[in-house]
Amino acid sequence: MAFSEKTLNVKTIFEGRIINVHVDDVELSDGKRSVREVVEHSGGVCVAPLTDNDELLMVRQFRYPFSRELLEVPAGKLEKGEDPLAAGIRELEEECGVVADKIISLGEIYPTVAYCSEIIRMFAATSLHKTHQHLDEGEFLGVEKIKFSDALKMVMEGEIRDAKTVAAILKVAKLKEEGVL
Repeated sequence: MAFSEKTLNVKTIFEGRIINVHVDDVELSDGKRSVREVVEHSGGVCVAPLTDNDELLMVRQFRYPFSRELLEVPAGKLEKGEDPLAAGIRELEEECGVVADKIISLGEIYPTVAYCSEIIRMFAATSLHKTHQHLDEGEFLGVEKIKFSDALKMVMEGEIRDAKTVAAILKVAKLKEEGVL
């Protein structure tokens, strides 16, 4: 059985720099009507950069909605029409000050499917070379090298909770197990 919802009306509530919000009237699969609140986001990328010493480069930054610092893989928002791979390469250098000889796709995730359109494209990067970090204005973060096995343990013990970081680390762990990385 296939389910779908038909959009009947869209009312824009907010248009911002990072997100837009609209409330939609929809017709459900059974013909009844309902309302959907949607956060539109242009999408993002994240990169799990692995050093030759089996360390994961991670960034620690303050995340306002949670009022605390979080440990994450480097990531950023896609600009309109931007190629995800190019964005991943850009974010890796901006946030960590490195470039990679090899970058592979880890696929994509939908981090908040109930109300947000964001899609995050994930990558792993190896054969890293130091360049220089150049953060965006108003961006403050520290780069940390964490042994990959410790990062995986932190995921499994709930110390790392950021969805994109959890997914990227688990995917890298599987690829390492299969000998791909």
